[in-house]
Amino acid sequence: MLEVSGMNFGYTSSRRILQDVSFSTDAGEILAVLGNNGAGKSTLVKCMDRVLTPETGRVLVDGQDLLELTRREHARICAYVPQSPPSGSQTVFDAVLLGRRPYISWDATAHDKLVTEQAMELLGLSCYAMRRVDELSGGERQKVAIARALAQEPRVLLLDEPTSSLDPKAQHETMQTVRDIAREKGICAIAVLHDLNLAIRYCERFLFLHDSRVFACGRREVMTAENIEEVYRMHAHIIEYMGIPVVVPFPEINF
Repeated sequence: MLEVSGMNFGYTSSRRILQDVSFSTDAGEILAVLGNNGAGKSTLVKCMDRVLTPETGRVLVDGQDLLELTRREHARICAYVPQSPPSGSQTVFDAVLLGRRPYISWDATAHDKLVTEQAMELLGLSCYAMRRVDELSGGERQKVAIARALAQEPRVLLLDEPTSSLDPKAQHETMQTVRDIAREKGICAIAVLHDLNLAIRYCERFLFLHDSRVFACGRREVMTAENIEEVYRMHAHIIEYMGIPVVVPFPEINF
């Protein structure tokens, strides 16, 4: 469903952030973008959402290049959740309703409001509908951002560190929700993650970025201790506990 090919980006000619990044993934799956700090993970999803303009590259969804669409057309296909959660004095309902902007001409319809309510319910935000966003915690605001993206009814969902502001229980609930929605609605989700255990538990595909390039990309066969050690310069073991794969890091061992 989704294919990224030949993505290049740099802030200057000497500071290359992405170099010939190419990968693909299917509908109904979550792809985890992994790598150490500065590897280009956030830059990649920003280029895909046109927050940044890549020097070269294509982002194809069922053969259609998203980088050639109008902003409105692009927003009907691709939704982006940034690292920093939203703030402001609007209510939670109005903040999530903003996700319907690509579809609204004059005023929100009954369908727009229904989609908004459904997105809020999925993220457990219904009871906060009339609360102001700036009254919420950072984790709650992060859920508002995800709900707003889901209200766009996208075919591609880009998540830049979606669990960074959440407590452990909420992290798992959020990743489970994203996985369920991706499968049920046939959405292609791409999540920048630092937590390898969230990635290996909830994602079907894995993209390792290292030194601005693709180090490895694929399904479970690339999520190996050897690849983790090469990318993060840290020893690791992958074990299974009660049927759940677990990454056990050993940072105290000299690499």
